Amino acid sequence: MKVITAYCNLRAGECLVNGEVVARRDTGSEDSWFKQIYKQHELAYPKFYKMDVLSQAGYLASELIKRANPGISEVYADDEIALVFANASSSAETDRRFIQSYQGGGSPSPSLFVYTLPNIVLGEIAILNKWYGENMFAVLPKFVPGFYLDYSRILLASGSRALLCGWLEVTAGSTDVFLFMVEEKEKGTEFNEENLLHLSQTGAVAAY
Repeated sequence: MKVITAYCNLRAGECLVNGEVVARRDTGSEDSWFKQIYKQHELAYPKFYKMDVLSQAGYLASELIKRANPGISEVYADDEIALVFANASSSAETDRRFIQSYQGGGSPSPSLFVYTLPNIVLGEIAILNKWYGENMFAVLPKFVPGFYLDYSRILLASGSRALLCGWLEVTAGSTDVFLFMVEEKEKGTEFNEENLLHLSQTGAVAAY
């Protein structure tokens, strides 16, 4: 049975893992919200500070999912974990900052240009974890559970054994991140449209 074995919701003011709040934003801190999470959970990956906000969000959510699902990297071969992400605004936030670097400084920033594609976050996660399975990043009008269900069938039928999926929308005005791990196991939250929609909105498992 395909089940969700761990998931993370990251919003403007709180971060949840498996429905439990693991960080709340300190509005008085000089650090950005994502840096607050990074420091609170004592993560150690210096490249984090060079990432754009989309990659930072993907990194944080995926690392917290790994902590909630220890040993995930040892269970599967390096090409058996697939990545399937989506959002609505692509890399618009970084694109905007890149344009500003050109207009304001007279020279475009190479460090920002690197992140002017949304799928760069997939590369960051894959390189860090040495996960070399299938990966794709879709741009959709909104979170659509059926997209993940349909694409998972293709990937699981073609050799993938686990999927890290999710919605990764980060703009100047909002943070809406929902990442989840899907595996073939007997225990977990059933991987279906109703549960995906519920978890994406509330971060808690519904009582049926």
